[in-house]
Amino acid sequence: LLLVMDERNTPMRTYQVCNVMEANQNNWLRTRHISREGAQRVYIEIKFTLRDCNSLPGVPGTCKETFNMYYYESNNANLWFIKESQYVKIDTIAADESFTQVDVGDRVLKLNTEVRDISNLNKKGFYLAFQDLGACIALVSVRVFYKKCPLTVLNLAQFPDTITGGDTALVEVHGLCVNGSEEFEAPKMYCSADGGWLVPIGRCVCKPGFEENKDVCQSCRTGTYKALATDAYCSKCPPHSSSPLEQATECVCEKGFHRAEVDPRSMACTRPPSAPENPISTVNETCAMLEWSQPRDTGGRGDVTYSLHCRKCSGDGKKCAPCGSSVHFIPRQFGLSSPIVLVADLQPDSNYSFTVESQNGVSDLSSTPRGTVVINITTSQTVSVVLKERRSKDSVTLAWQGPERPNGVIVEYEVIYYEKNQREQNYTVLKTRSNMMTVEGLKPGTTYVFRVRARTDGGYGGYGGEIELETSHEGVFTWMNPVTFYSLFTQLIFCIMLYINDNQTMNLFFRHCGYIKAKQDPDEEKMQFQHVKLPGSRTYIHPHTYEDPNQAVRDFAKEIDASNIRIERVIGAGEFGEVCSGRLRVQGKREIYVAIKSLKAGYSDKQRRDFLSEASIMGQFDHPNIIRLEGVVTKCKPVMIITEFMENGSLDTFLKKHDGQFTVIQLVGMLRGIASGMKYLSDMSYVHRDLAARNILVDSNLVCKVSDFGLSRVLEDDPEAAYTTRGGKIPIRWTAPEAIAYRKFTSASDVWSYGIVMWEVISYGERPYWEMSNHDVIKAIEEGYRLPAPMDCPVVLHQLMLDCWEKGRSERPKFGQIVTILDKLIRNPGSLRELANSSVWSPSSPEFSVSTVDEWLDAIKMGQYKDNFSSAGYVSLDSILYISMGVTLAGHQKKILSSVQSLQTHGTHVQV
Repeated sequence: LLLVMDERNTPMRTYQVCNVMEANQNNWLRTRHISREGAQRVYIEIKFTLRDCNSLPGVPGTCKETFNMYYYESNNANLWFIKESQYVKIDTIAADESFTQVDVGDRVLKLNTEVRDISNLNKKGFYLAFQDLGACIALVSVRVFYKKCPLTVLNLAQFPDTITGGDTALVEVHGLCVNGSEEFEAPKMYCSADGGWLVPIGRCVCKPGFEENKDVCQSCRTGTYKALATDAYCSKCPPHSSSPLEQATECVCEKGFHRAEVDPRSMACTRPPSAPENPISTVNETCAMLEWSQPRDTGGRGDVTYSLHCRKCSGDGKKCAPCGSSVHFIPRQFGLSSPIVLVADLQPDSNYSFTVESQNGVSDLSSTPRGTVVINITTSQTVSVVLKERRSKDSVTLAWQGPERPNGVIVEYEVIYYEKNQREQNYTVLKTRSNMMTVEGLKPGTTYVFRVRARTDGGYGGYGGEIELETSHEGVFTWMNPVTFYSLFTQLIFCIMLYINDNQTMNLFFRHCGYIKAKQDPDEEKMQFQHVKLPGSRTYIHPHTYEDPNQAVRDFAKEIDASNIRIERVIGAGEFGEVCSGRLRVQGKREIYVAIKSLKAGYSDKQRRDFLSEASIMGQFDHPNIIRLEGVVTKCKPVMIITEFMENGSLDTFLKKHDGQFTVIQLVGMLRGIASGMKYLSDMSYVHRDLAARNILVDSNLVCKVSDFGLSRVLEDDPEAAYTTRGGKIPIRWTAPEAIAYRKFTSASDVWSYGIVMWEVISYGERPYWEMSNHDVIKAIEEGYRLPAPMDCPVVLHQLMLDCWEKGRSERPKFGQIVTILDKLIRNPGSLRELANSSVWSPSSPEFSVSTVDEWLDAIKMGQYKDNFSSAGYVSLDSILYISMGVTLAGHQKKILSSVQSLQTHGTHVQV
């Protein structure tokens, strides 16, 4: 250890050795114990000078210009001796610059600096050692250090000083959220080997009541709040609320205002609504339509609903009691979203008081009385029976007496009449202000039924008794004396109970069951019904009975704003344009999948009417097995019809795709759904005329729904004798014989078609009558031929098909009976075990000769397996009689095996 002067003439201590004249030098210098302080990797910086051996005269060849550096890792800080073999070599150090004797004289010593590192340290500390093997060297300084990533704050998380890892490993460091913040996603960063932080992951956010400001969270000021930690900044209190203290997580509502539990904290405080306004009532026999306007003050909310409380009162109105459960409210009594309700099953000639209460989402939080309005009504009496009449060959004169105590001034009388034997097909309504009327334009020698009722400002009363009158025959004119004949008739409740939705229910009620205006005189108004039942039952109204077809669309179909529709992809094409799938955004609800039929550009007025007529028909139906109309777009182009979306498409295609994959019970369930939908249509006097599996749609839950309500069906004089519809031709094989011969379409002809649909379902989409021509089908049916049972068809189902195919339409079952039969089968699955003839060929079927394997596979609709049979060596019909198949689909296996059995029985000249 020497004290020398550096180039600045500053004294410095050095460790020197220069025994170059002696061979076999091995000089060591060791440090004290150096604590690593948690570092896994440390750096050693050494500064030294080295003498050039060539500058030393007479030096032997053992002179060195390098030295070695070692370390020894140890937990013991007081070792006085370490064996040479225990050290780990760090490196051999050579000088970049060496000096000579001249340099020493000039005091220009050339200082070298070298840095080395030690990795993966794990003990408390280590010793450094320097070995000289014969160099002239001076060790000026040794500096030992490690690197670390410095303390930092980022994304509201603080990361502490972190010592780097060993080698090039990254050190994962988890941050701590600063005051007033909380973890949103666990904050962390990686400390690199060179002491730098890498890109941060995760972050902290300011707690509710705090907002971020320059990497710190500060309290929300008074008058502001922050409800969620994910909100970036404090917000001003919404209307009718305040926050008097800092760090507010929500604003307190003012007196008289409230916030519901489900309301977001950002919503203004609201209050209960005021009372409903402008109440009006329309009494119709024992039904009453009650309407009112929404409250003038909704309390600042859009969820206003209404509830009704009913009381029946005495004649003087002094004593009232609750109505009880005998009175019915349509659509409901409580929680009405629309300011209108139909009240049914009231007692005639009675006084009622209805209290309409408005409420919203905060009504239950308020102690103030709820806003109410009272509607009082009196139900009407019936008109007295007809007193006298006068008849001729084409007219009848009637006179009657009004109610003894009418509910207000009588505005007019209504007379309804119809031919006695055509009650359900056609009836006429006449109106007059007089209590006498002459009905003209009647058929001679025909019996008519007449009924009369009165209308006051409070609505219609009940019908009086029926009277039957026969007009005189040709050339006879008869005056009749007044009569007192009448029969008391149970009052019909003229209320249409449609459970569709609030608005649609009321719209249908006010359509007066389909009245179409025909003519209007000063004292008399005549209205015509076409194919409509009497009041009291729902009946289909043909769109063609409207003078303005657009009115039918407005009456039965909801107009949808085109901006609420998003078309996603094309799924098909029809006569009028493309069919797409997409989404419909319904206010207050989630988006729903829909099917969208669009009318192509360049359409004529007739095409537009025909296109929208289907919507006019669909809009009248509400049944789980009838395709549901969502609405139409008519106020912009393209014109569209929007229906519910059926994920599995048409039934025939669906069954072919899943051949043999369903149980008999599942198939019967599908048939039951179709029959239920057809019963609904039949009850509404709607004849479908195109019932086939291709016009049944299937949803994701295997629910089958009847669709295709086109109107144009005209018999053509072509050899195929097919019916033409909007969607193309209807093959004869689905149509009842009387409909083919006489164009007589009824619910009974729909039952025939339903039998064909049953056959399609059980055969998994097989084509009825196979490849027979339409002419051969007509001829075979006339001769009594009926389709044989499909493969694996239960006897009871084939018998039901045969019942549907009875030649006499009156002998066929009604759809209601079919539903009952299928329900019994579903409840008793054992009745489905007995199978009819499951062969693909029937002895009663037309013959079809096959001579090759390819012809045989084509005949049984299994042509896709030709290559499989050929490659397996089945090239002749004889070779397949003992077939061992590799066909994987169960339905296809059964069909092929069944046909092989028939080949074995009948030979190669088989029947299909």
